[in-house]
Amino acid sequence: MTWEPQGEGLQQIIAILKESQSPDTATQMAVQMKLEEFNRYPDFNNYLIYVLTKLKTEDEPTRSLSGLILKNNIRMHGSTLQPEIVEYIKHECLQAVGDASPLIRATVGILITTIASNGGLHNWPQLLPSLCEMLDAQDYNVCEGAFSALQKICEDSAEILDSAALNRPLNVMIPKFLQYFKHNSPKIRSHAIACINQFIINRSQALMLNIDTFIENLFHLSSDEDHEVRKNVCHGLVMLLEVRMDRLMPHMSQIIEYMLLRTQDSDEGVALEASEFWLSLAEQSICKDVLAPYLAQLAPVLVRGMRYSEIDIILLKGNVEEDDMVPDREEDIRPRFHKSRTHTIKSGQESGSQGAGAAGEDDDDDFDDGLDDDSSLSEWNLRKCSAAALDVLANVFREDCLPIVLPILKDTLFHQEWVIKESGVLALGAIAEGCMQGMIQHLPELIPYLISCLSDKKALVRSITCWTLSRYANWVVNQPHDQYLKPLMEELLKRILDSNKRVQEAACSAFATLEEEACTELVPYLEYILKTLVFAFSKYQHKNLLILYDAVGTLADSVGHHLNKPQYIDILMPPLIDKWNLLKDDDKDLFPLLECLSSIATALQSGFLPYCDPVYRRCISLIEQTINQEMLCKQNHTFEHPDKERMIVALDLLSGLAEGLDRHIETLVANSNIMRLLFQCMQDILPEVRQSSFALLGDLTKACFPHVHPFMADFFPILGQNLNPDFISVCNNATWAIGEICMKLGEETKQYIHLVLSDLFIIINRPNTPKTLLENTAITIGRLGYVCPVEVAPYLPEFVRQWCTSLRHIRDNDEKDSAFRGMCHMITVNPAGVVPDFIFFCDAIASWVNPPQDLHQMIQKILHGFKTQVGEENWRRFVEQFPPTLAERLVTMYNI
Repeated sequence: MTWEPQGEGLQQIIAILKESQSPDTATQMAVQMKLEEFNRYPDFNNYLIYVLTKLKTEDEPTRSLSGLILKNNIRMHGSTLQPEIVEYIKHECLQAVGDASPLIRATVGILITTIASNGGLHNWPQLLPSLCEMLDAQDYNVCEGAFSALQKICEDSAEILDSAALNRPLNVMIPKFLQYFKHNSPKIRSHAIACINQFIINRSQALMLNIDTFIENLFHLSSDEDHEVRKNVCHGLVMLLEVRMDRLMPHMSQIIEYMLLRTQDSDEGVALEASEFWLSLAEQSICKDVLAPYLAQLAPVLVRGMRYSEIDIILLKGNVEEDDMVPDREEDIRPRFHKSRTHTIKSGQESGSQGAGAAGEDDDDDFDDGLDDDSSLSEWNLRKCSAAALDVLANVFREDCLPIVLPILKDTLFHQEWVIKESGVLALGAIAEGCMQGMIQHLPELIPYLISCLSDKKALVRSITCWTLSRYANWVVNQPHDQYLKPLMEELLKRILDSNKRVQEAACSAFATLEEEACTELVPYLEYILKTLVFAFSKYQHKNLLILYDAVGTLADSVGHHLNKPQYIDILMPPLIDKWNLLKDDDKDLFPLLECLSSIATALQSGFLPYCDPVYRRCISLIEQTINQEMLCKQNHTFEHPDKERMIVALDLLSGLAEGLDRHIETLVANSNIMRLLFQCMQDILPEVRQSSFALLGDLTKACFPHVHPFMADFFPILGQNLNPDFISVCNNATWAIGEICMKLGEETKQYIHLVLSDLFIIINRPNTPKTLLENTAITIGRLGYVCPVEVAPYLPEFVRQWCTSLRHIRDNDEKDSAFRGMCHMITVNPAGVVPDFIFFCDAIASWVNPPQDLHQMIQKILHGFKTQVGEENWRRFVEQFPPTLAERLVTMYNI
C-alpha cells in the first residue's frame, strides 16, 4: 500500500508531539485528550509511523515519541486496526531498521517486537528471515538495527521461537548468531551473546546442539575490551552453571579465576553480573570442593565489593547526618503487605508463645531487610550482591571459612576510614548465620565493640551496626543480661530516637528482632521501652512511623499478658488512640496501626476493654464498606474495585479482640451484624479474605459460641468447600475452625460431619502436606472423634498411622488433650481399627509430658486391654520392636 500524509494533518500531529514534551501537568492532560480524539481516525497510526520513519527533517526526540505513542496504540488496540494499516506499519518498520540515528533504530526495534508479540510471530512470517538477512548487510546501521530488534524479539518470545509452531527458526538463528561473536563491532558482539543468552535457561534444543561452540566462543570473548560484552559473557556463564554444569566442569578452575577477575571489574555492571556467579555456585553441590582453593582470594574481593561507592553516598545523602525534621516524600514509602492470620500449634522444641497470630511459614527475608538502605537504592547492586554472596558461602563453608574471614574482619572493623569500617560491620553480619558456632568465642569481645559503634559519628555506620547486632540477637539474649542485653537495649533505644531517619529505621527493625528473640526477658525493662517508643511517635516522619507500629506490635506479641498493667496501658494507649482518631478509613496508614492494635488487644486481654468499643465498630464499618463497594462494582463496571486489604486487616483485628477479650466481646457481637458479614467474607473470591474469615470464625466460636450457633447450617458447607490443600493457609484455618466448632457443638456435629470428614482424611494422607496443616488436621479429626466417635471410628485404619506421627511432636496443651481423648473414644468403639498400627499409637502417647489424670487412665486402660487381648508372650515380642527409650517411657508413664 502507498500512503501519503495530508500537510495539515501532519502539522497538527507534530504540534501535539511537541506539546507532549512539556513538563506542565495541565498541558499533558490536554495532550492526552487530544491523542484519544485522534485515535478515532484510522489513519492516525499511519501519520505516527510516517513521522518516525520518513520525516527526517524533524528532531529525533519528536520522531521517537511518535513511535512510542504508536507502540502503545498497537498494544491497546492492535487487534482492531485495519489489516492494511498494520501491513503498512510492518513494511515501514522493516525499511527503517537501519536508520542513521541510534535512537530511531532502537524505537523501531521496540515497535517491531510489540507488533510481533501482539499479533503473533506466525502472522508476520517474513520478519525473522528479513532481519536475519539484514545481519549480513555491509551498512553497520542496518546490521546493528536488525540485531537490536532481534534481541528484543528473543527477550519477548523465547519460548515461541523454540516451538514447532514456527518451524523451529532457532535451528537457523543460533548458528547465525554464533558467527557474530567475532564481529569487529563491540555493539554487534554484545547483541549476539545477549540473543543466545535468552535460550540457556529453557535449554532450547538448538542451543544444546551447539553448546560446545557457544562455550568456546564465550571463552574467546572473556577478555573483550567492551564492558557490555564482558557483562553478557558473565551473564551467560552464570546461567550455564545452572543448566549445563557438566559442560563447564572441565574448565571450572579457569572460570573461577576469570570470575574473580570480573568481580573486580572497573565497570560496576560487569562486577555485579560476575558476583551473581558466586550466588549460583553456592547452590551447586560441587561448590565446596571447587571453590575451597580460591576462598582466600575471593573473600577479600567480596568484602571490598561491600563498600559504599562515592555515588551511593551521594544518593544516600550519606553526609547528611541529621534529617529527622525533613518530611518524607510519598514516593519514598514502599508499599507494605499485611500477612493474614494463620492458626498454628507450637511443637515441643520451640519456645515463645505465639497464638493464632503466628504465621506457619517462616520467612527467610530478614537478610535483605537490613540492607535496604533506601528506596533509591533498593534495587540490586554490587554491595548487596557481595554481602549476599558472603552470606551463602558462609553457609556452605561454615566454620572452615573463619581462618580466612577473621583477619579481613580485624582489618576492616577497626579501620580509621568509615567506609571501610562500615563494610566490615556488614561482613560480620553477613557471616552470622553460617559461622555462628565458630563466632561464639569472639562475641564477648565483638558485641561490646559493636554496641560502641552504635554511637559512631557516621549515620551509615550506626545504621548497619543495628542490623549486624540483630543477626547476633539470639546469642545476646542467652548471656547474663547485665553484660550484653541491657547495654544493647539501652543503646538501641537511643538509636530509635536518633536524629537520622535511616538510623531510626534500622534501629526499629533491629529492636523488633531483639523483641522476638528475648520475649518475656524484656518484661523488667517494659516501662523504659514503652516510654522510648511512645516518644518516637511524636518525633517520627511518615515512613518510619509505619515501622514503629511494627516494633510496638512485636513487643506486645513478645511479652503477652505482662503488658496488661495500668501503668503500661496509660503510657501506650493514648498516643495510639490519638493516631487512630486522626486517620480516615481510606488512609493506607490505618493498616499497620490496625495490625499493631490487634497484637496489643491480644496481649492486654481485659485491659483493652476501655478501648474496644470504637475499635470494634470501626472494623465492622471497614468490612461493610468493602462489601458494599464490591457489590456496586458488580452492578456497575465503572466503579473501582475495593482494596480488600483493609477488610483483611479489620477481620484480623477482630480476631485479636476475640482472642484477647474472650467472653467480654459478647455484647459487642450481640449488637452488630458481624455474623452476616462473616458469612459473606467466607465466600470471598480472594483466598486471603477467606483465610482471615475462618480465623475469626474459630476465635468467635471460642469466645461467644451462642452467637455463632444459629449459623451452623450456613457455615458448615462453606467450611467443607474450603478444605482444599492447594490453598494451604485457607485450608489450615478452615480445618482449625471446624475443630473449635465441634468442641462447642458436641453431638449436634453429627448432622454436618459428612460435609468435612472425607476431605480431612485426604489431607492427612497427602504427601508433602506442611507440618502446620497436618497437625491442625490431626487435631480436628481427633476432636470430631471426641464428639462423634461412632461416626469416625470405622475409618480408623484410613488415618490412624498418619494421625499418630503428626501429633507426636506437639507440646501438651488443650488442643492435644481433646484430640487424644477423641482417639481413645474411637479406639474404644473400634479396637480392631488400630491393631495394625498400634506401635504408632504407643509412640504418640509417649509424647505426653504430663497428661491430665483422667486421660492418663483412658490411655492406660487401652494399653492394658491390648496386652490382655494378645497375651503376655505376644506383647513381649511386640515391645521388643520398640526403640529402647520408647519402651522405658511407656513403663514409667503407663506402668505397662
